[in-house]
Amino acid sequence: MRYPEDHKAKTHQRIIEEAARRFRSDGVGATGLQSLMKGLGLTHGGFYAHFKSKDDLVETALAHSARQLQDELVQALDNDAPLQSFIARYLSSAHRANPGEGCPLPTISAELGQRGQPSPTTDEVVKGRLAMIEATLGGEDAAEQSVVMLSAMVGALMLSRSVSDPELSDRLLKTTRKLLIEQAGAKDAS
Repeated sequence: MRYPEDHKAKTHQRIIEEAARRFRSDGVGATGLQSLMKGLGLTHGGFYAHFKSKDDLVETALAHSARQLQDELVQALDNDAPLQSFIARYLSSAHRANPGEGCPLPTISAELGQRGQPSPTTDEVVKGRLAMIEATLGGEDAAEQSVVMLSAMVGALMLSRSVSDPELSDRLLKTTRKLLIEQAGAKDAS
């Protein structure tokens, strides 16, 4: 039985999308290739027809995740208070509850850094987010402020996901969100 011409491309994309979701929700180390492929109804051996290695898939999935978030950023930037909107969406209970659909930085970058495997794709994602925040802020200290804001957002989201006390988790998000939105609003007013 012959497959349609686009079968391999569609299968490749399915692998990327599922890996991106699992890496963000479960982590890279906890996502085995065999279970990933089985979950897609594919064989473990078939993986190597699409990727050289798991590291290759990690980079590809991270880039895919970043593109997904970029689409959300474009929507957030399409209003009167773009930075405040981005901060509110990033530090929301919905984002906390759905790591498989959210920003890859809190899950993937922490794990890759811990494993001593920094990613050039992570560099691109971080630089892109910093540039977006910096451009929205404007001003002399925008570059420094963008680093603090992005670091606070990623850190607050990571911490909010890691604590067992729901009130503490909410407090981490709400307090960071409030202070960053105030900071962004102060920059807009100046």
